Amino acid sequence: MGDVVTIRDVARLAQVSVATVSRALNGQQNVASTVRERVLDAARELKYVPHHAARSLSSRRTRTIGVVLPDLHGEFFSELMRGIDVVAREHDLHLLVSSYHGHPDEQGTALRAMRGRVDGLLVLSPFVDSQALASELGQSQPAVLINSHLTGVGLGTLRIDNYGGARAMVAHLVDNGFRRIAFVTGPTDNFDADERLRGYTDALAQLLPDAQPIVLQGAFDESSGHAAGHEVLKMDPRPDAVFAANDMTALGVLFAFHQAGLTVPDDIAVAGFDDIPLARYVHPSLTTISVDIAELGGRALRTLLAGRENPTPPAQDATLIAPHLVARQSTQRRGAAHRRDSS
Repeated sequence: MGDVVTIRDVARLAQVSVATVSRALNGQQNVASTVRERVLDAARELKYVPHHAARSLSSRRTRTIGVVLPDLHGEFFSELMRGIDVVAREHDLHLLVSSYHGHPDEQGTALRAMRGRVDGLLVLSPFVDSQALASELGQSQPAVLINSHLTGVGLGTLRIDNYGGARAMVAHLVDNGFRRIAFVTGPTDNFDADERLRGYTDALAQLLPDAQPIVLQGAFDESSGHAAGHEVLKMDPRPDAVFAANDMTALGVLFAFHQAGLTVPDDIAVAGFDDIPLARYVHPSLTTISVDIAELGGRALRTLLAGRENPTPPAQDATLIAPHLVARQSTQRRGAAHRRDSS
């Protein structure tokens, strides 16, 4: 076994002080970006493991799993963490959780702060451009990606079939007689949002070839849905259905329509995606694409733990998790049933 690389070795290679290396590796802001990059390059070249892991080197276990998420706010992340926590407790593991607030640069800082502190990582990275993530995840650190665009790096990846789910929702709306179907997107540069938009446009082209897509910008939150709902109200002719890229957006749309005095779904239908717990308790209850979010989190951790027992699994493509349609009141018009071939 070779000599253990120390923080002094990193400082010597990067030609900076030990204190500067410590600040750079811990993500502190008072380090010039050029210096930080020099330190990180040196640490990568030397395969430096921070000293706080030294106490667990004999067993190579910290019994801690790192979870790096774009946000901690909202029911999706709450349910995801609930599923991860259940499995962690089953295996007597601790969780170290970090949010990077949707910023790719902060994602790298969060990942670097985990080094040496955890046995493995669960990373939810929705960015379409995943190269920064690829450079941060080394083969020496077990990791499982959740809903990531990144593939071909030898890491386990669990991904919701966003495209298939969106197609199923458009088919449901068409089956129920809706013909002018608007879509409220998610954030830009977001892989989930892009796949759901692609599913909407492809299904619309196939099922209603004469219909034009009606796309409004959203951000996976209630306020953007509320704003999009007001945009729909101004349209002439107005859409007869709105499919929102997630449930939180759909709830904002629903509120805008209630404020305007519209009856959902008789005046206009609303549908979402995710099936967060709140979706069944609003009025009318929300039709959505159901993803077992807690199970997604639990399954990701079980995949990570299985990889620890077999640390050199073959490179694999992403495992697609199929969601399913849950039809509730927000798309079910009263009166005669509608069929896809109705005029």
